[in-house]
Amino acid sequence: MDAQNQIMGYDRAASMFSPDGHLLQVEYAEKTVRLGSASICLTCSDGLVVVADKRVNDSLVIPESAQKVYDIDEHILATAAGILSDARVLVNKAQILAQQHRVTYTTPIDIESVIKEIADTKQIFTQYGGARPFGISMLIAGIDIKPRIFVSDVTGNYLGYAATAIGENDEKIKDILRQEYKESMSIEQGMKLALNIFKRVLGKNFDINRFETAYISSKDKKLIRINREELKKLIK
Repeated sequence: MDAQNQIMGYDRAASMFSPDGHLLQVEYAEKTVRLGSASICLTCSDGLVVVADKRVNDSLVIPESAQKVYDIDEHILATAAGILSDARVLVNKAQILAQQHRVTYTTPIDIESVIKEIADTKQIFTQYGGARPFGISMLIAGIDIKPRIFVSDVTGNYLGYAATAIGENDEKIKDILRQEYKESMSIEQGMKLALNIFKRVLGKNFDINRFETAYISSKDKKLIRINREELKKLIK
């Protein structure tokens, strides 16, 4: 980061552009995202799967109390990287949106409508003074017509993916996905691939108890969480 920009105070407000066209507070927030624990999400031939690193390594903490995969609706899940308390605010907003849609139209909401609402909210916090940007990258995945994954960055942009990762080592993980991910994979194969990638990336820090895993099948369109005993069988 240009020290001159900092000296001149261009990093004091999220709405102030530096002379070279940067929103420095937004860029700082993006660095926060890359410090957050990673999540991997893949669409599969029979649904989609997410494996999220909770990064809980304190034996005094109850692992189930550290949630990293959130229910938006029965057919939609979310995970995030960065400041997870920021994510909680957007998860609550998305849950209300999904329930309002069901009450109003008696049908489940489509995935892109949820990510668009979240992305719009994040964008507002890069444009107006008096508030900092959300320090998270948000991943929304679910099944409407087909399995779909969307990721919204700090700026409020969003893109769709067949498979992706957010958080720490995301580029390293995505490089492996580009080589090894196949759309023909089953949910079980997708879980095994994601866990295997984490095992390679984390090395000696890999611990099955760190991960929260869930999937949604195309058949049932309902979020199912995987317990630790089932995960241990997959990693063998």
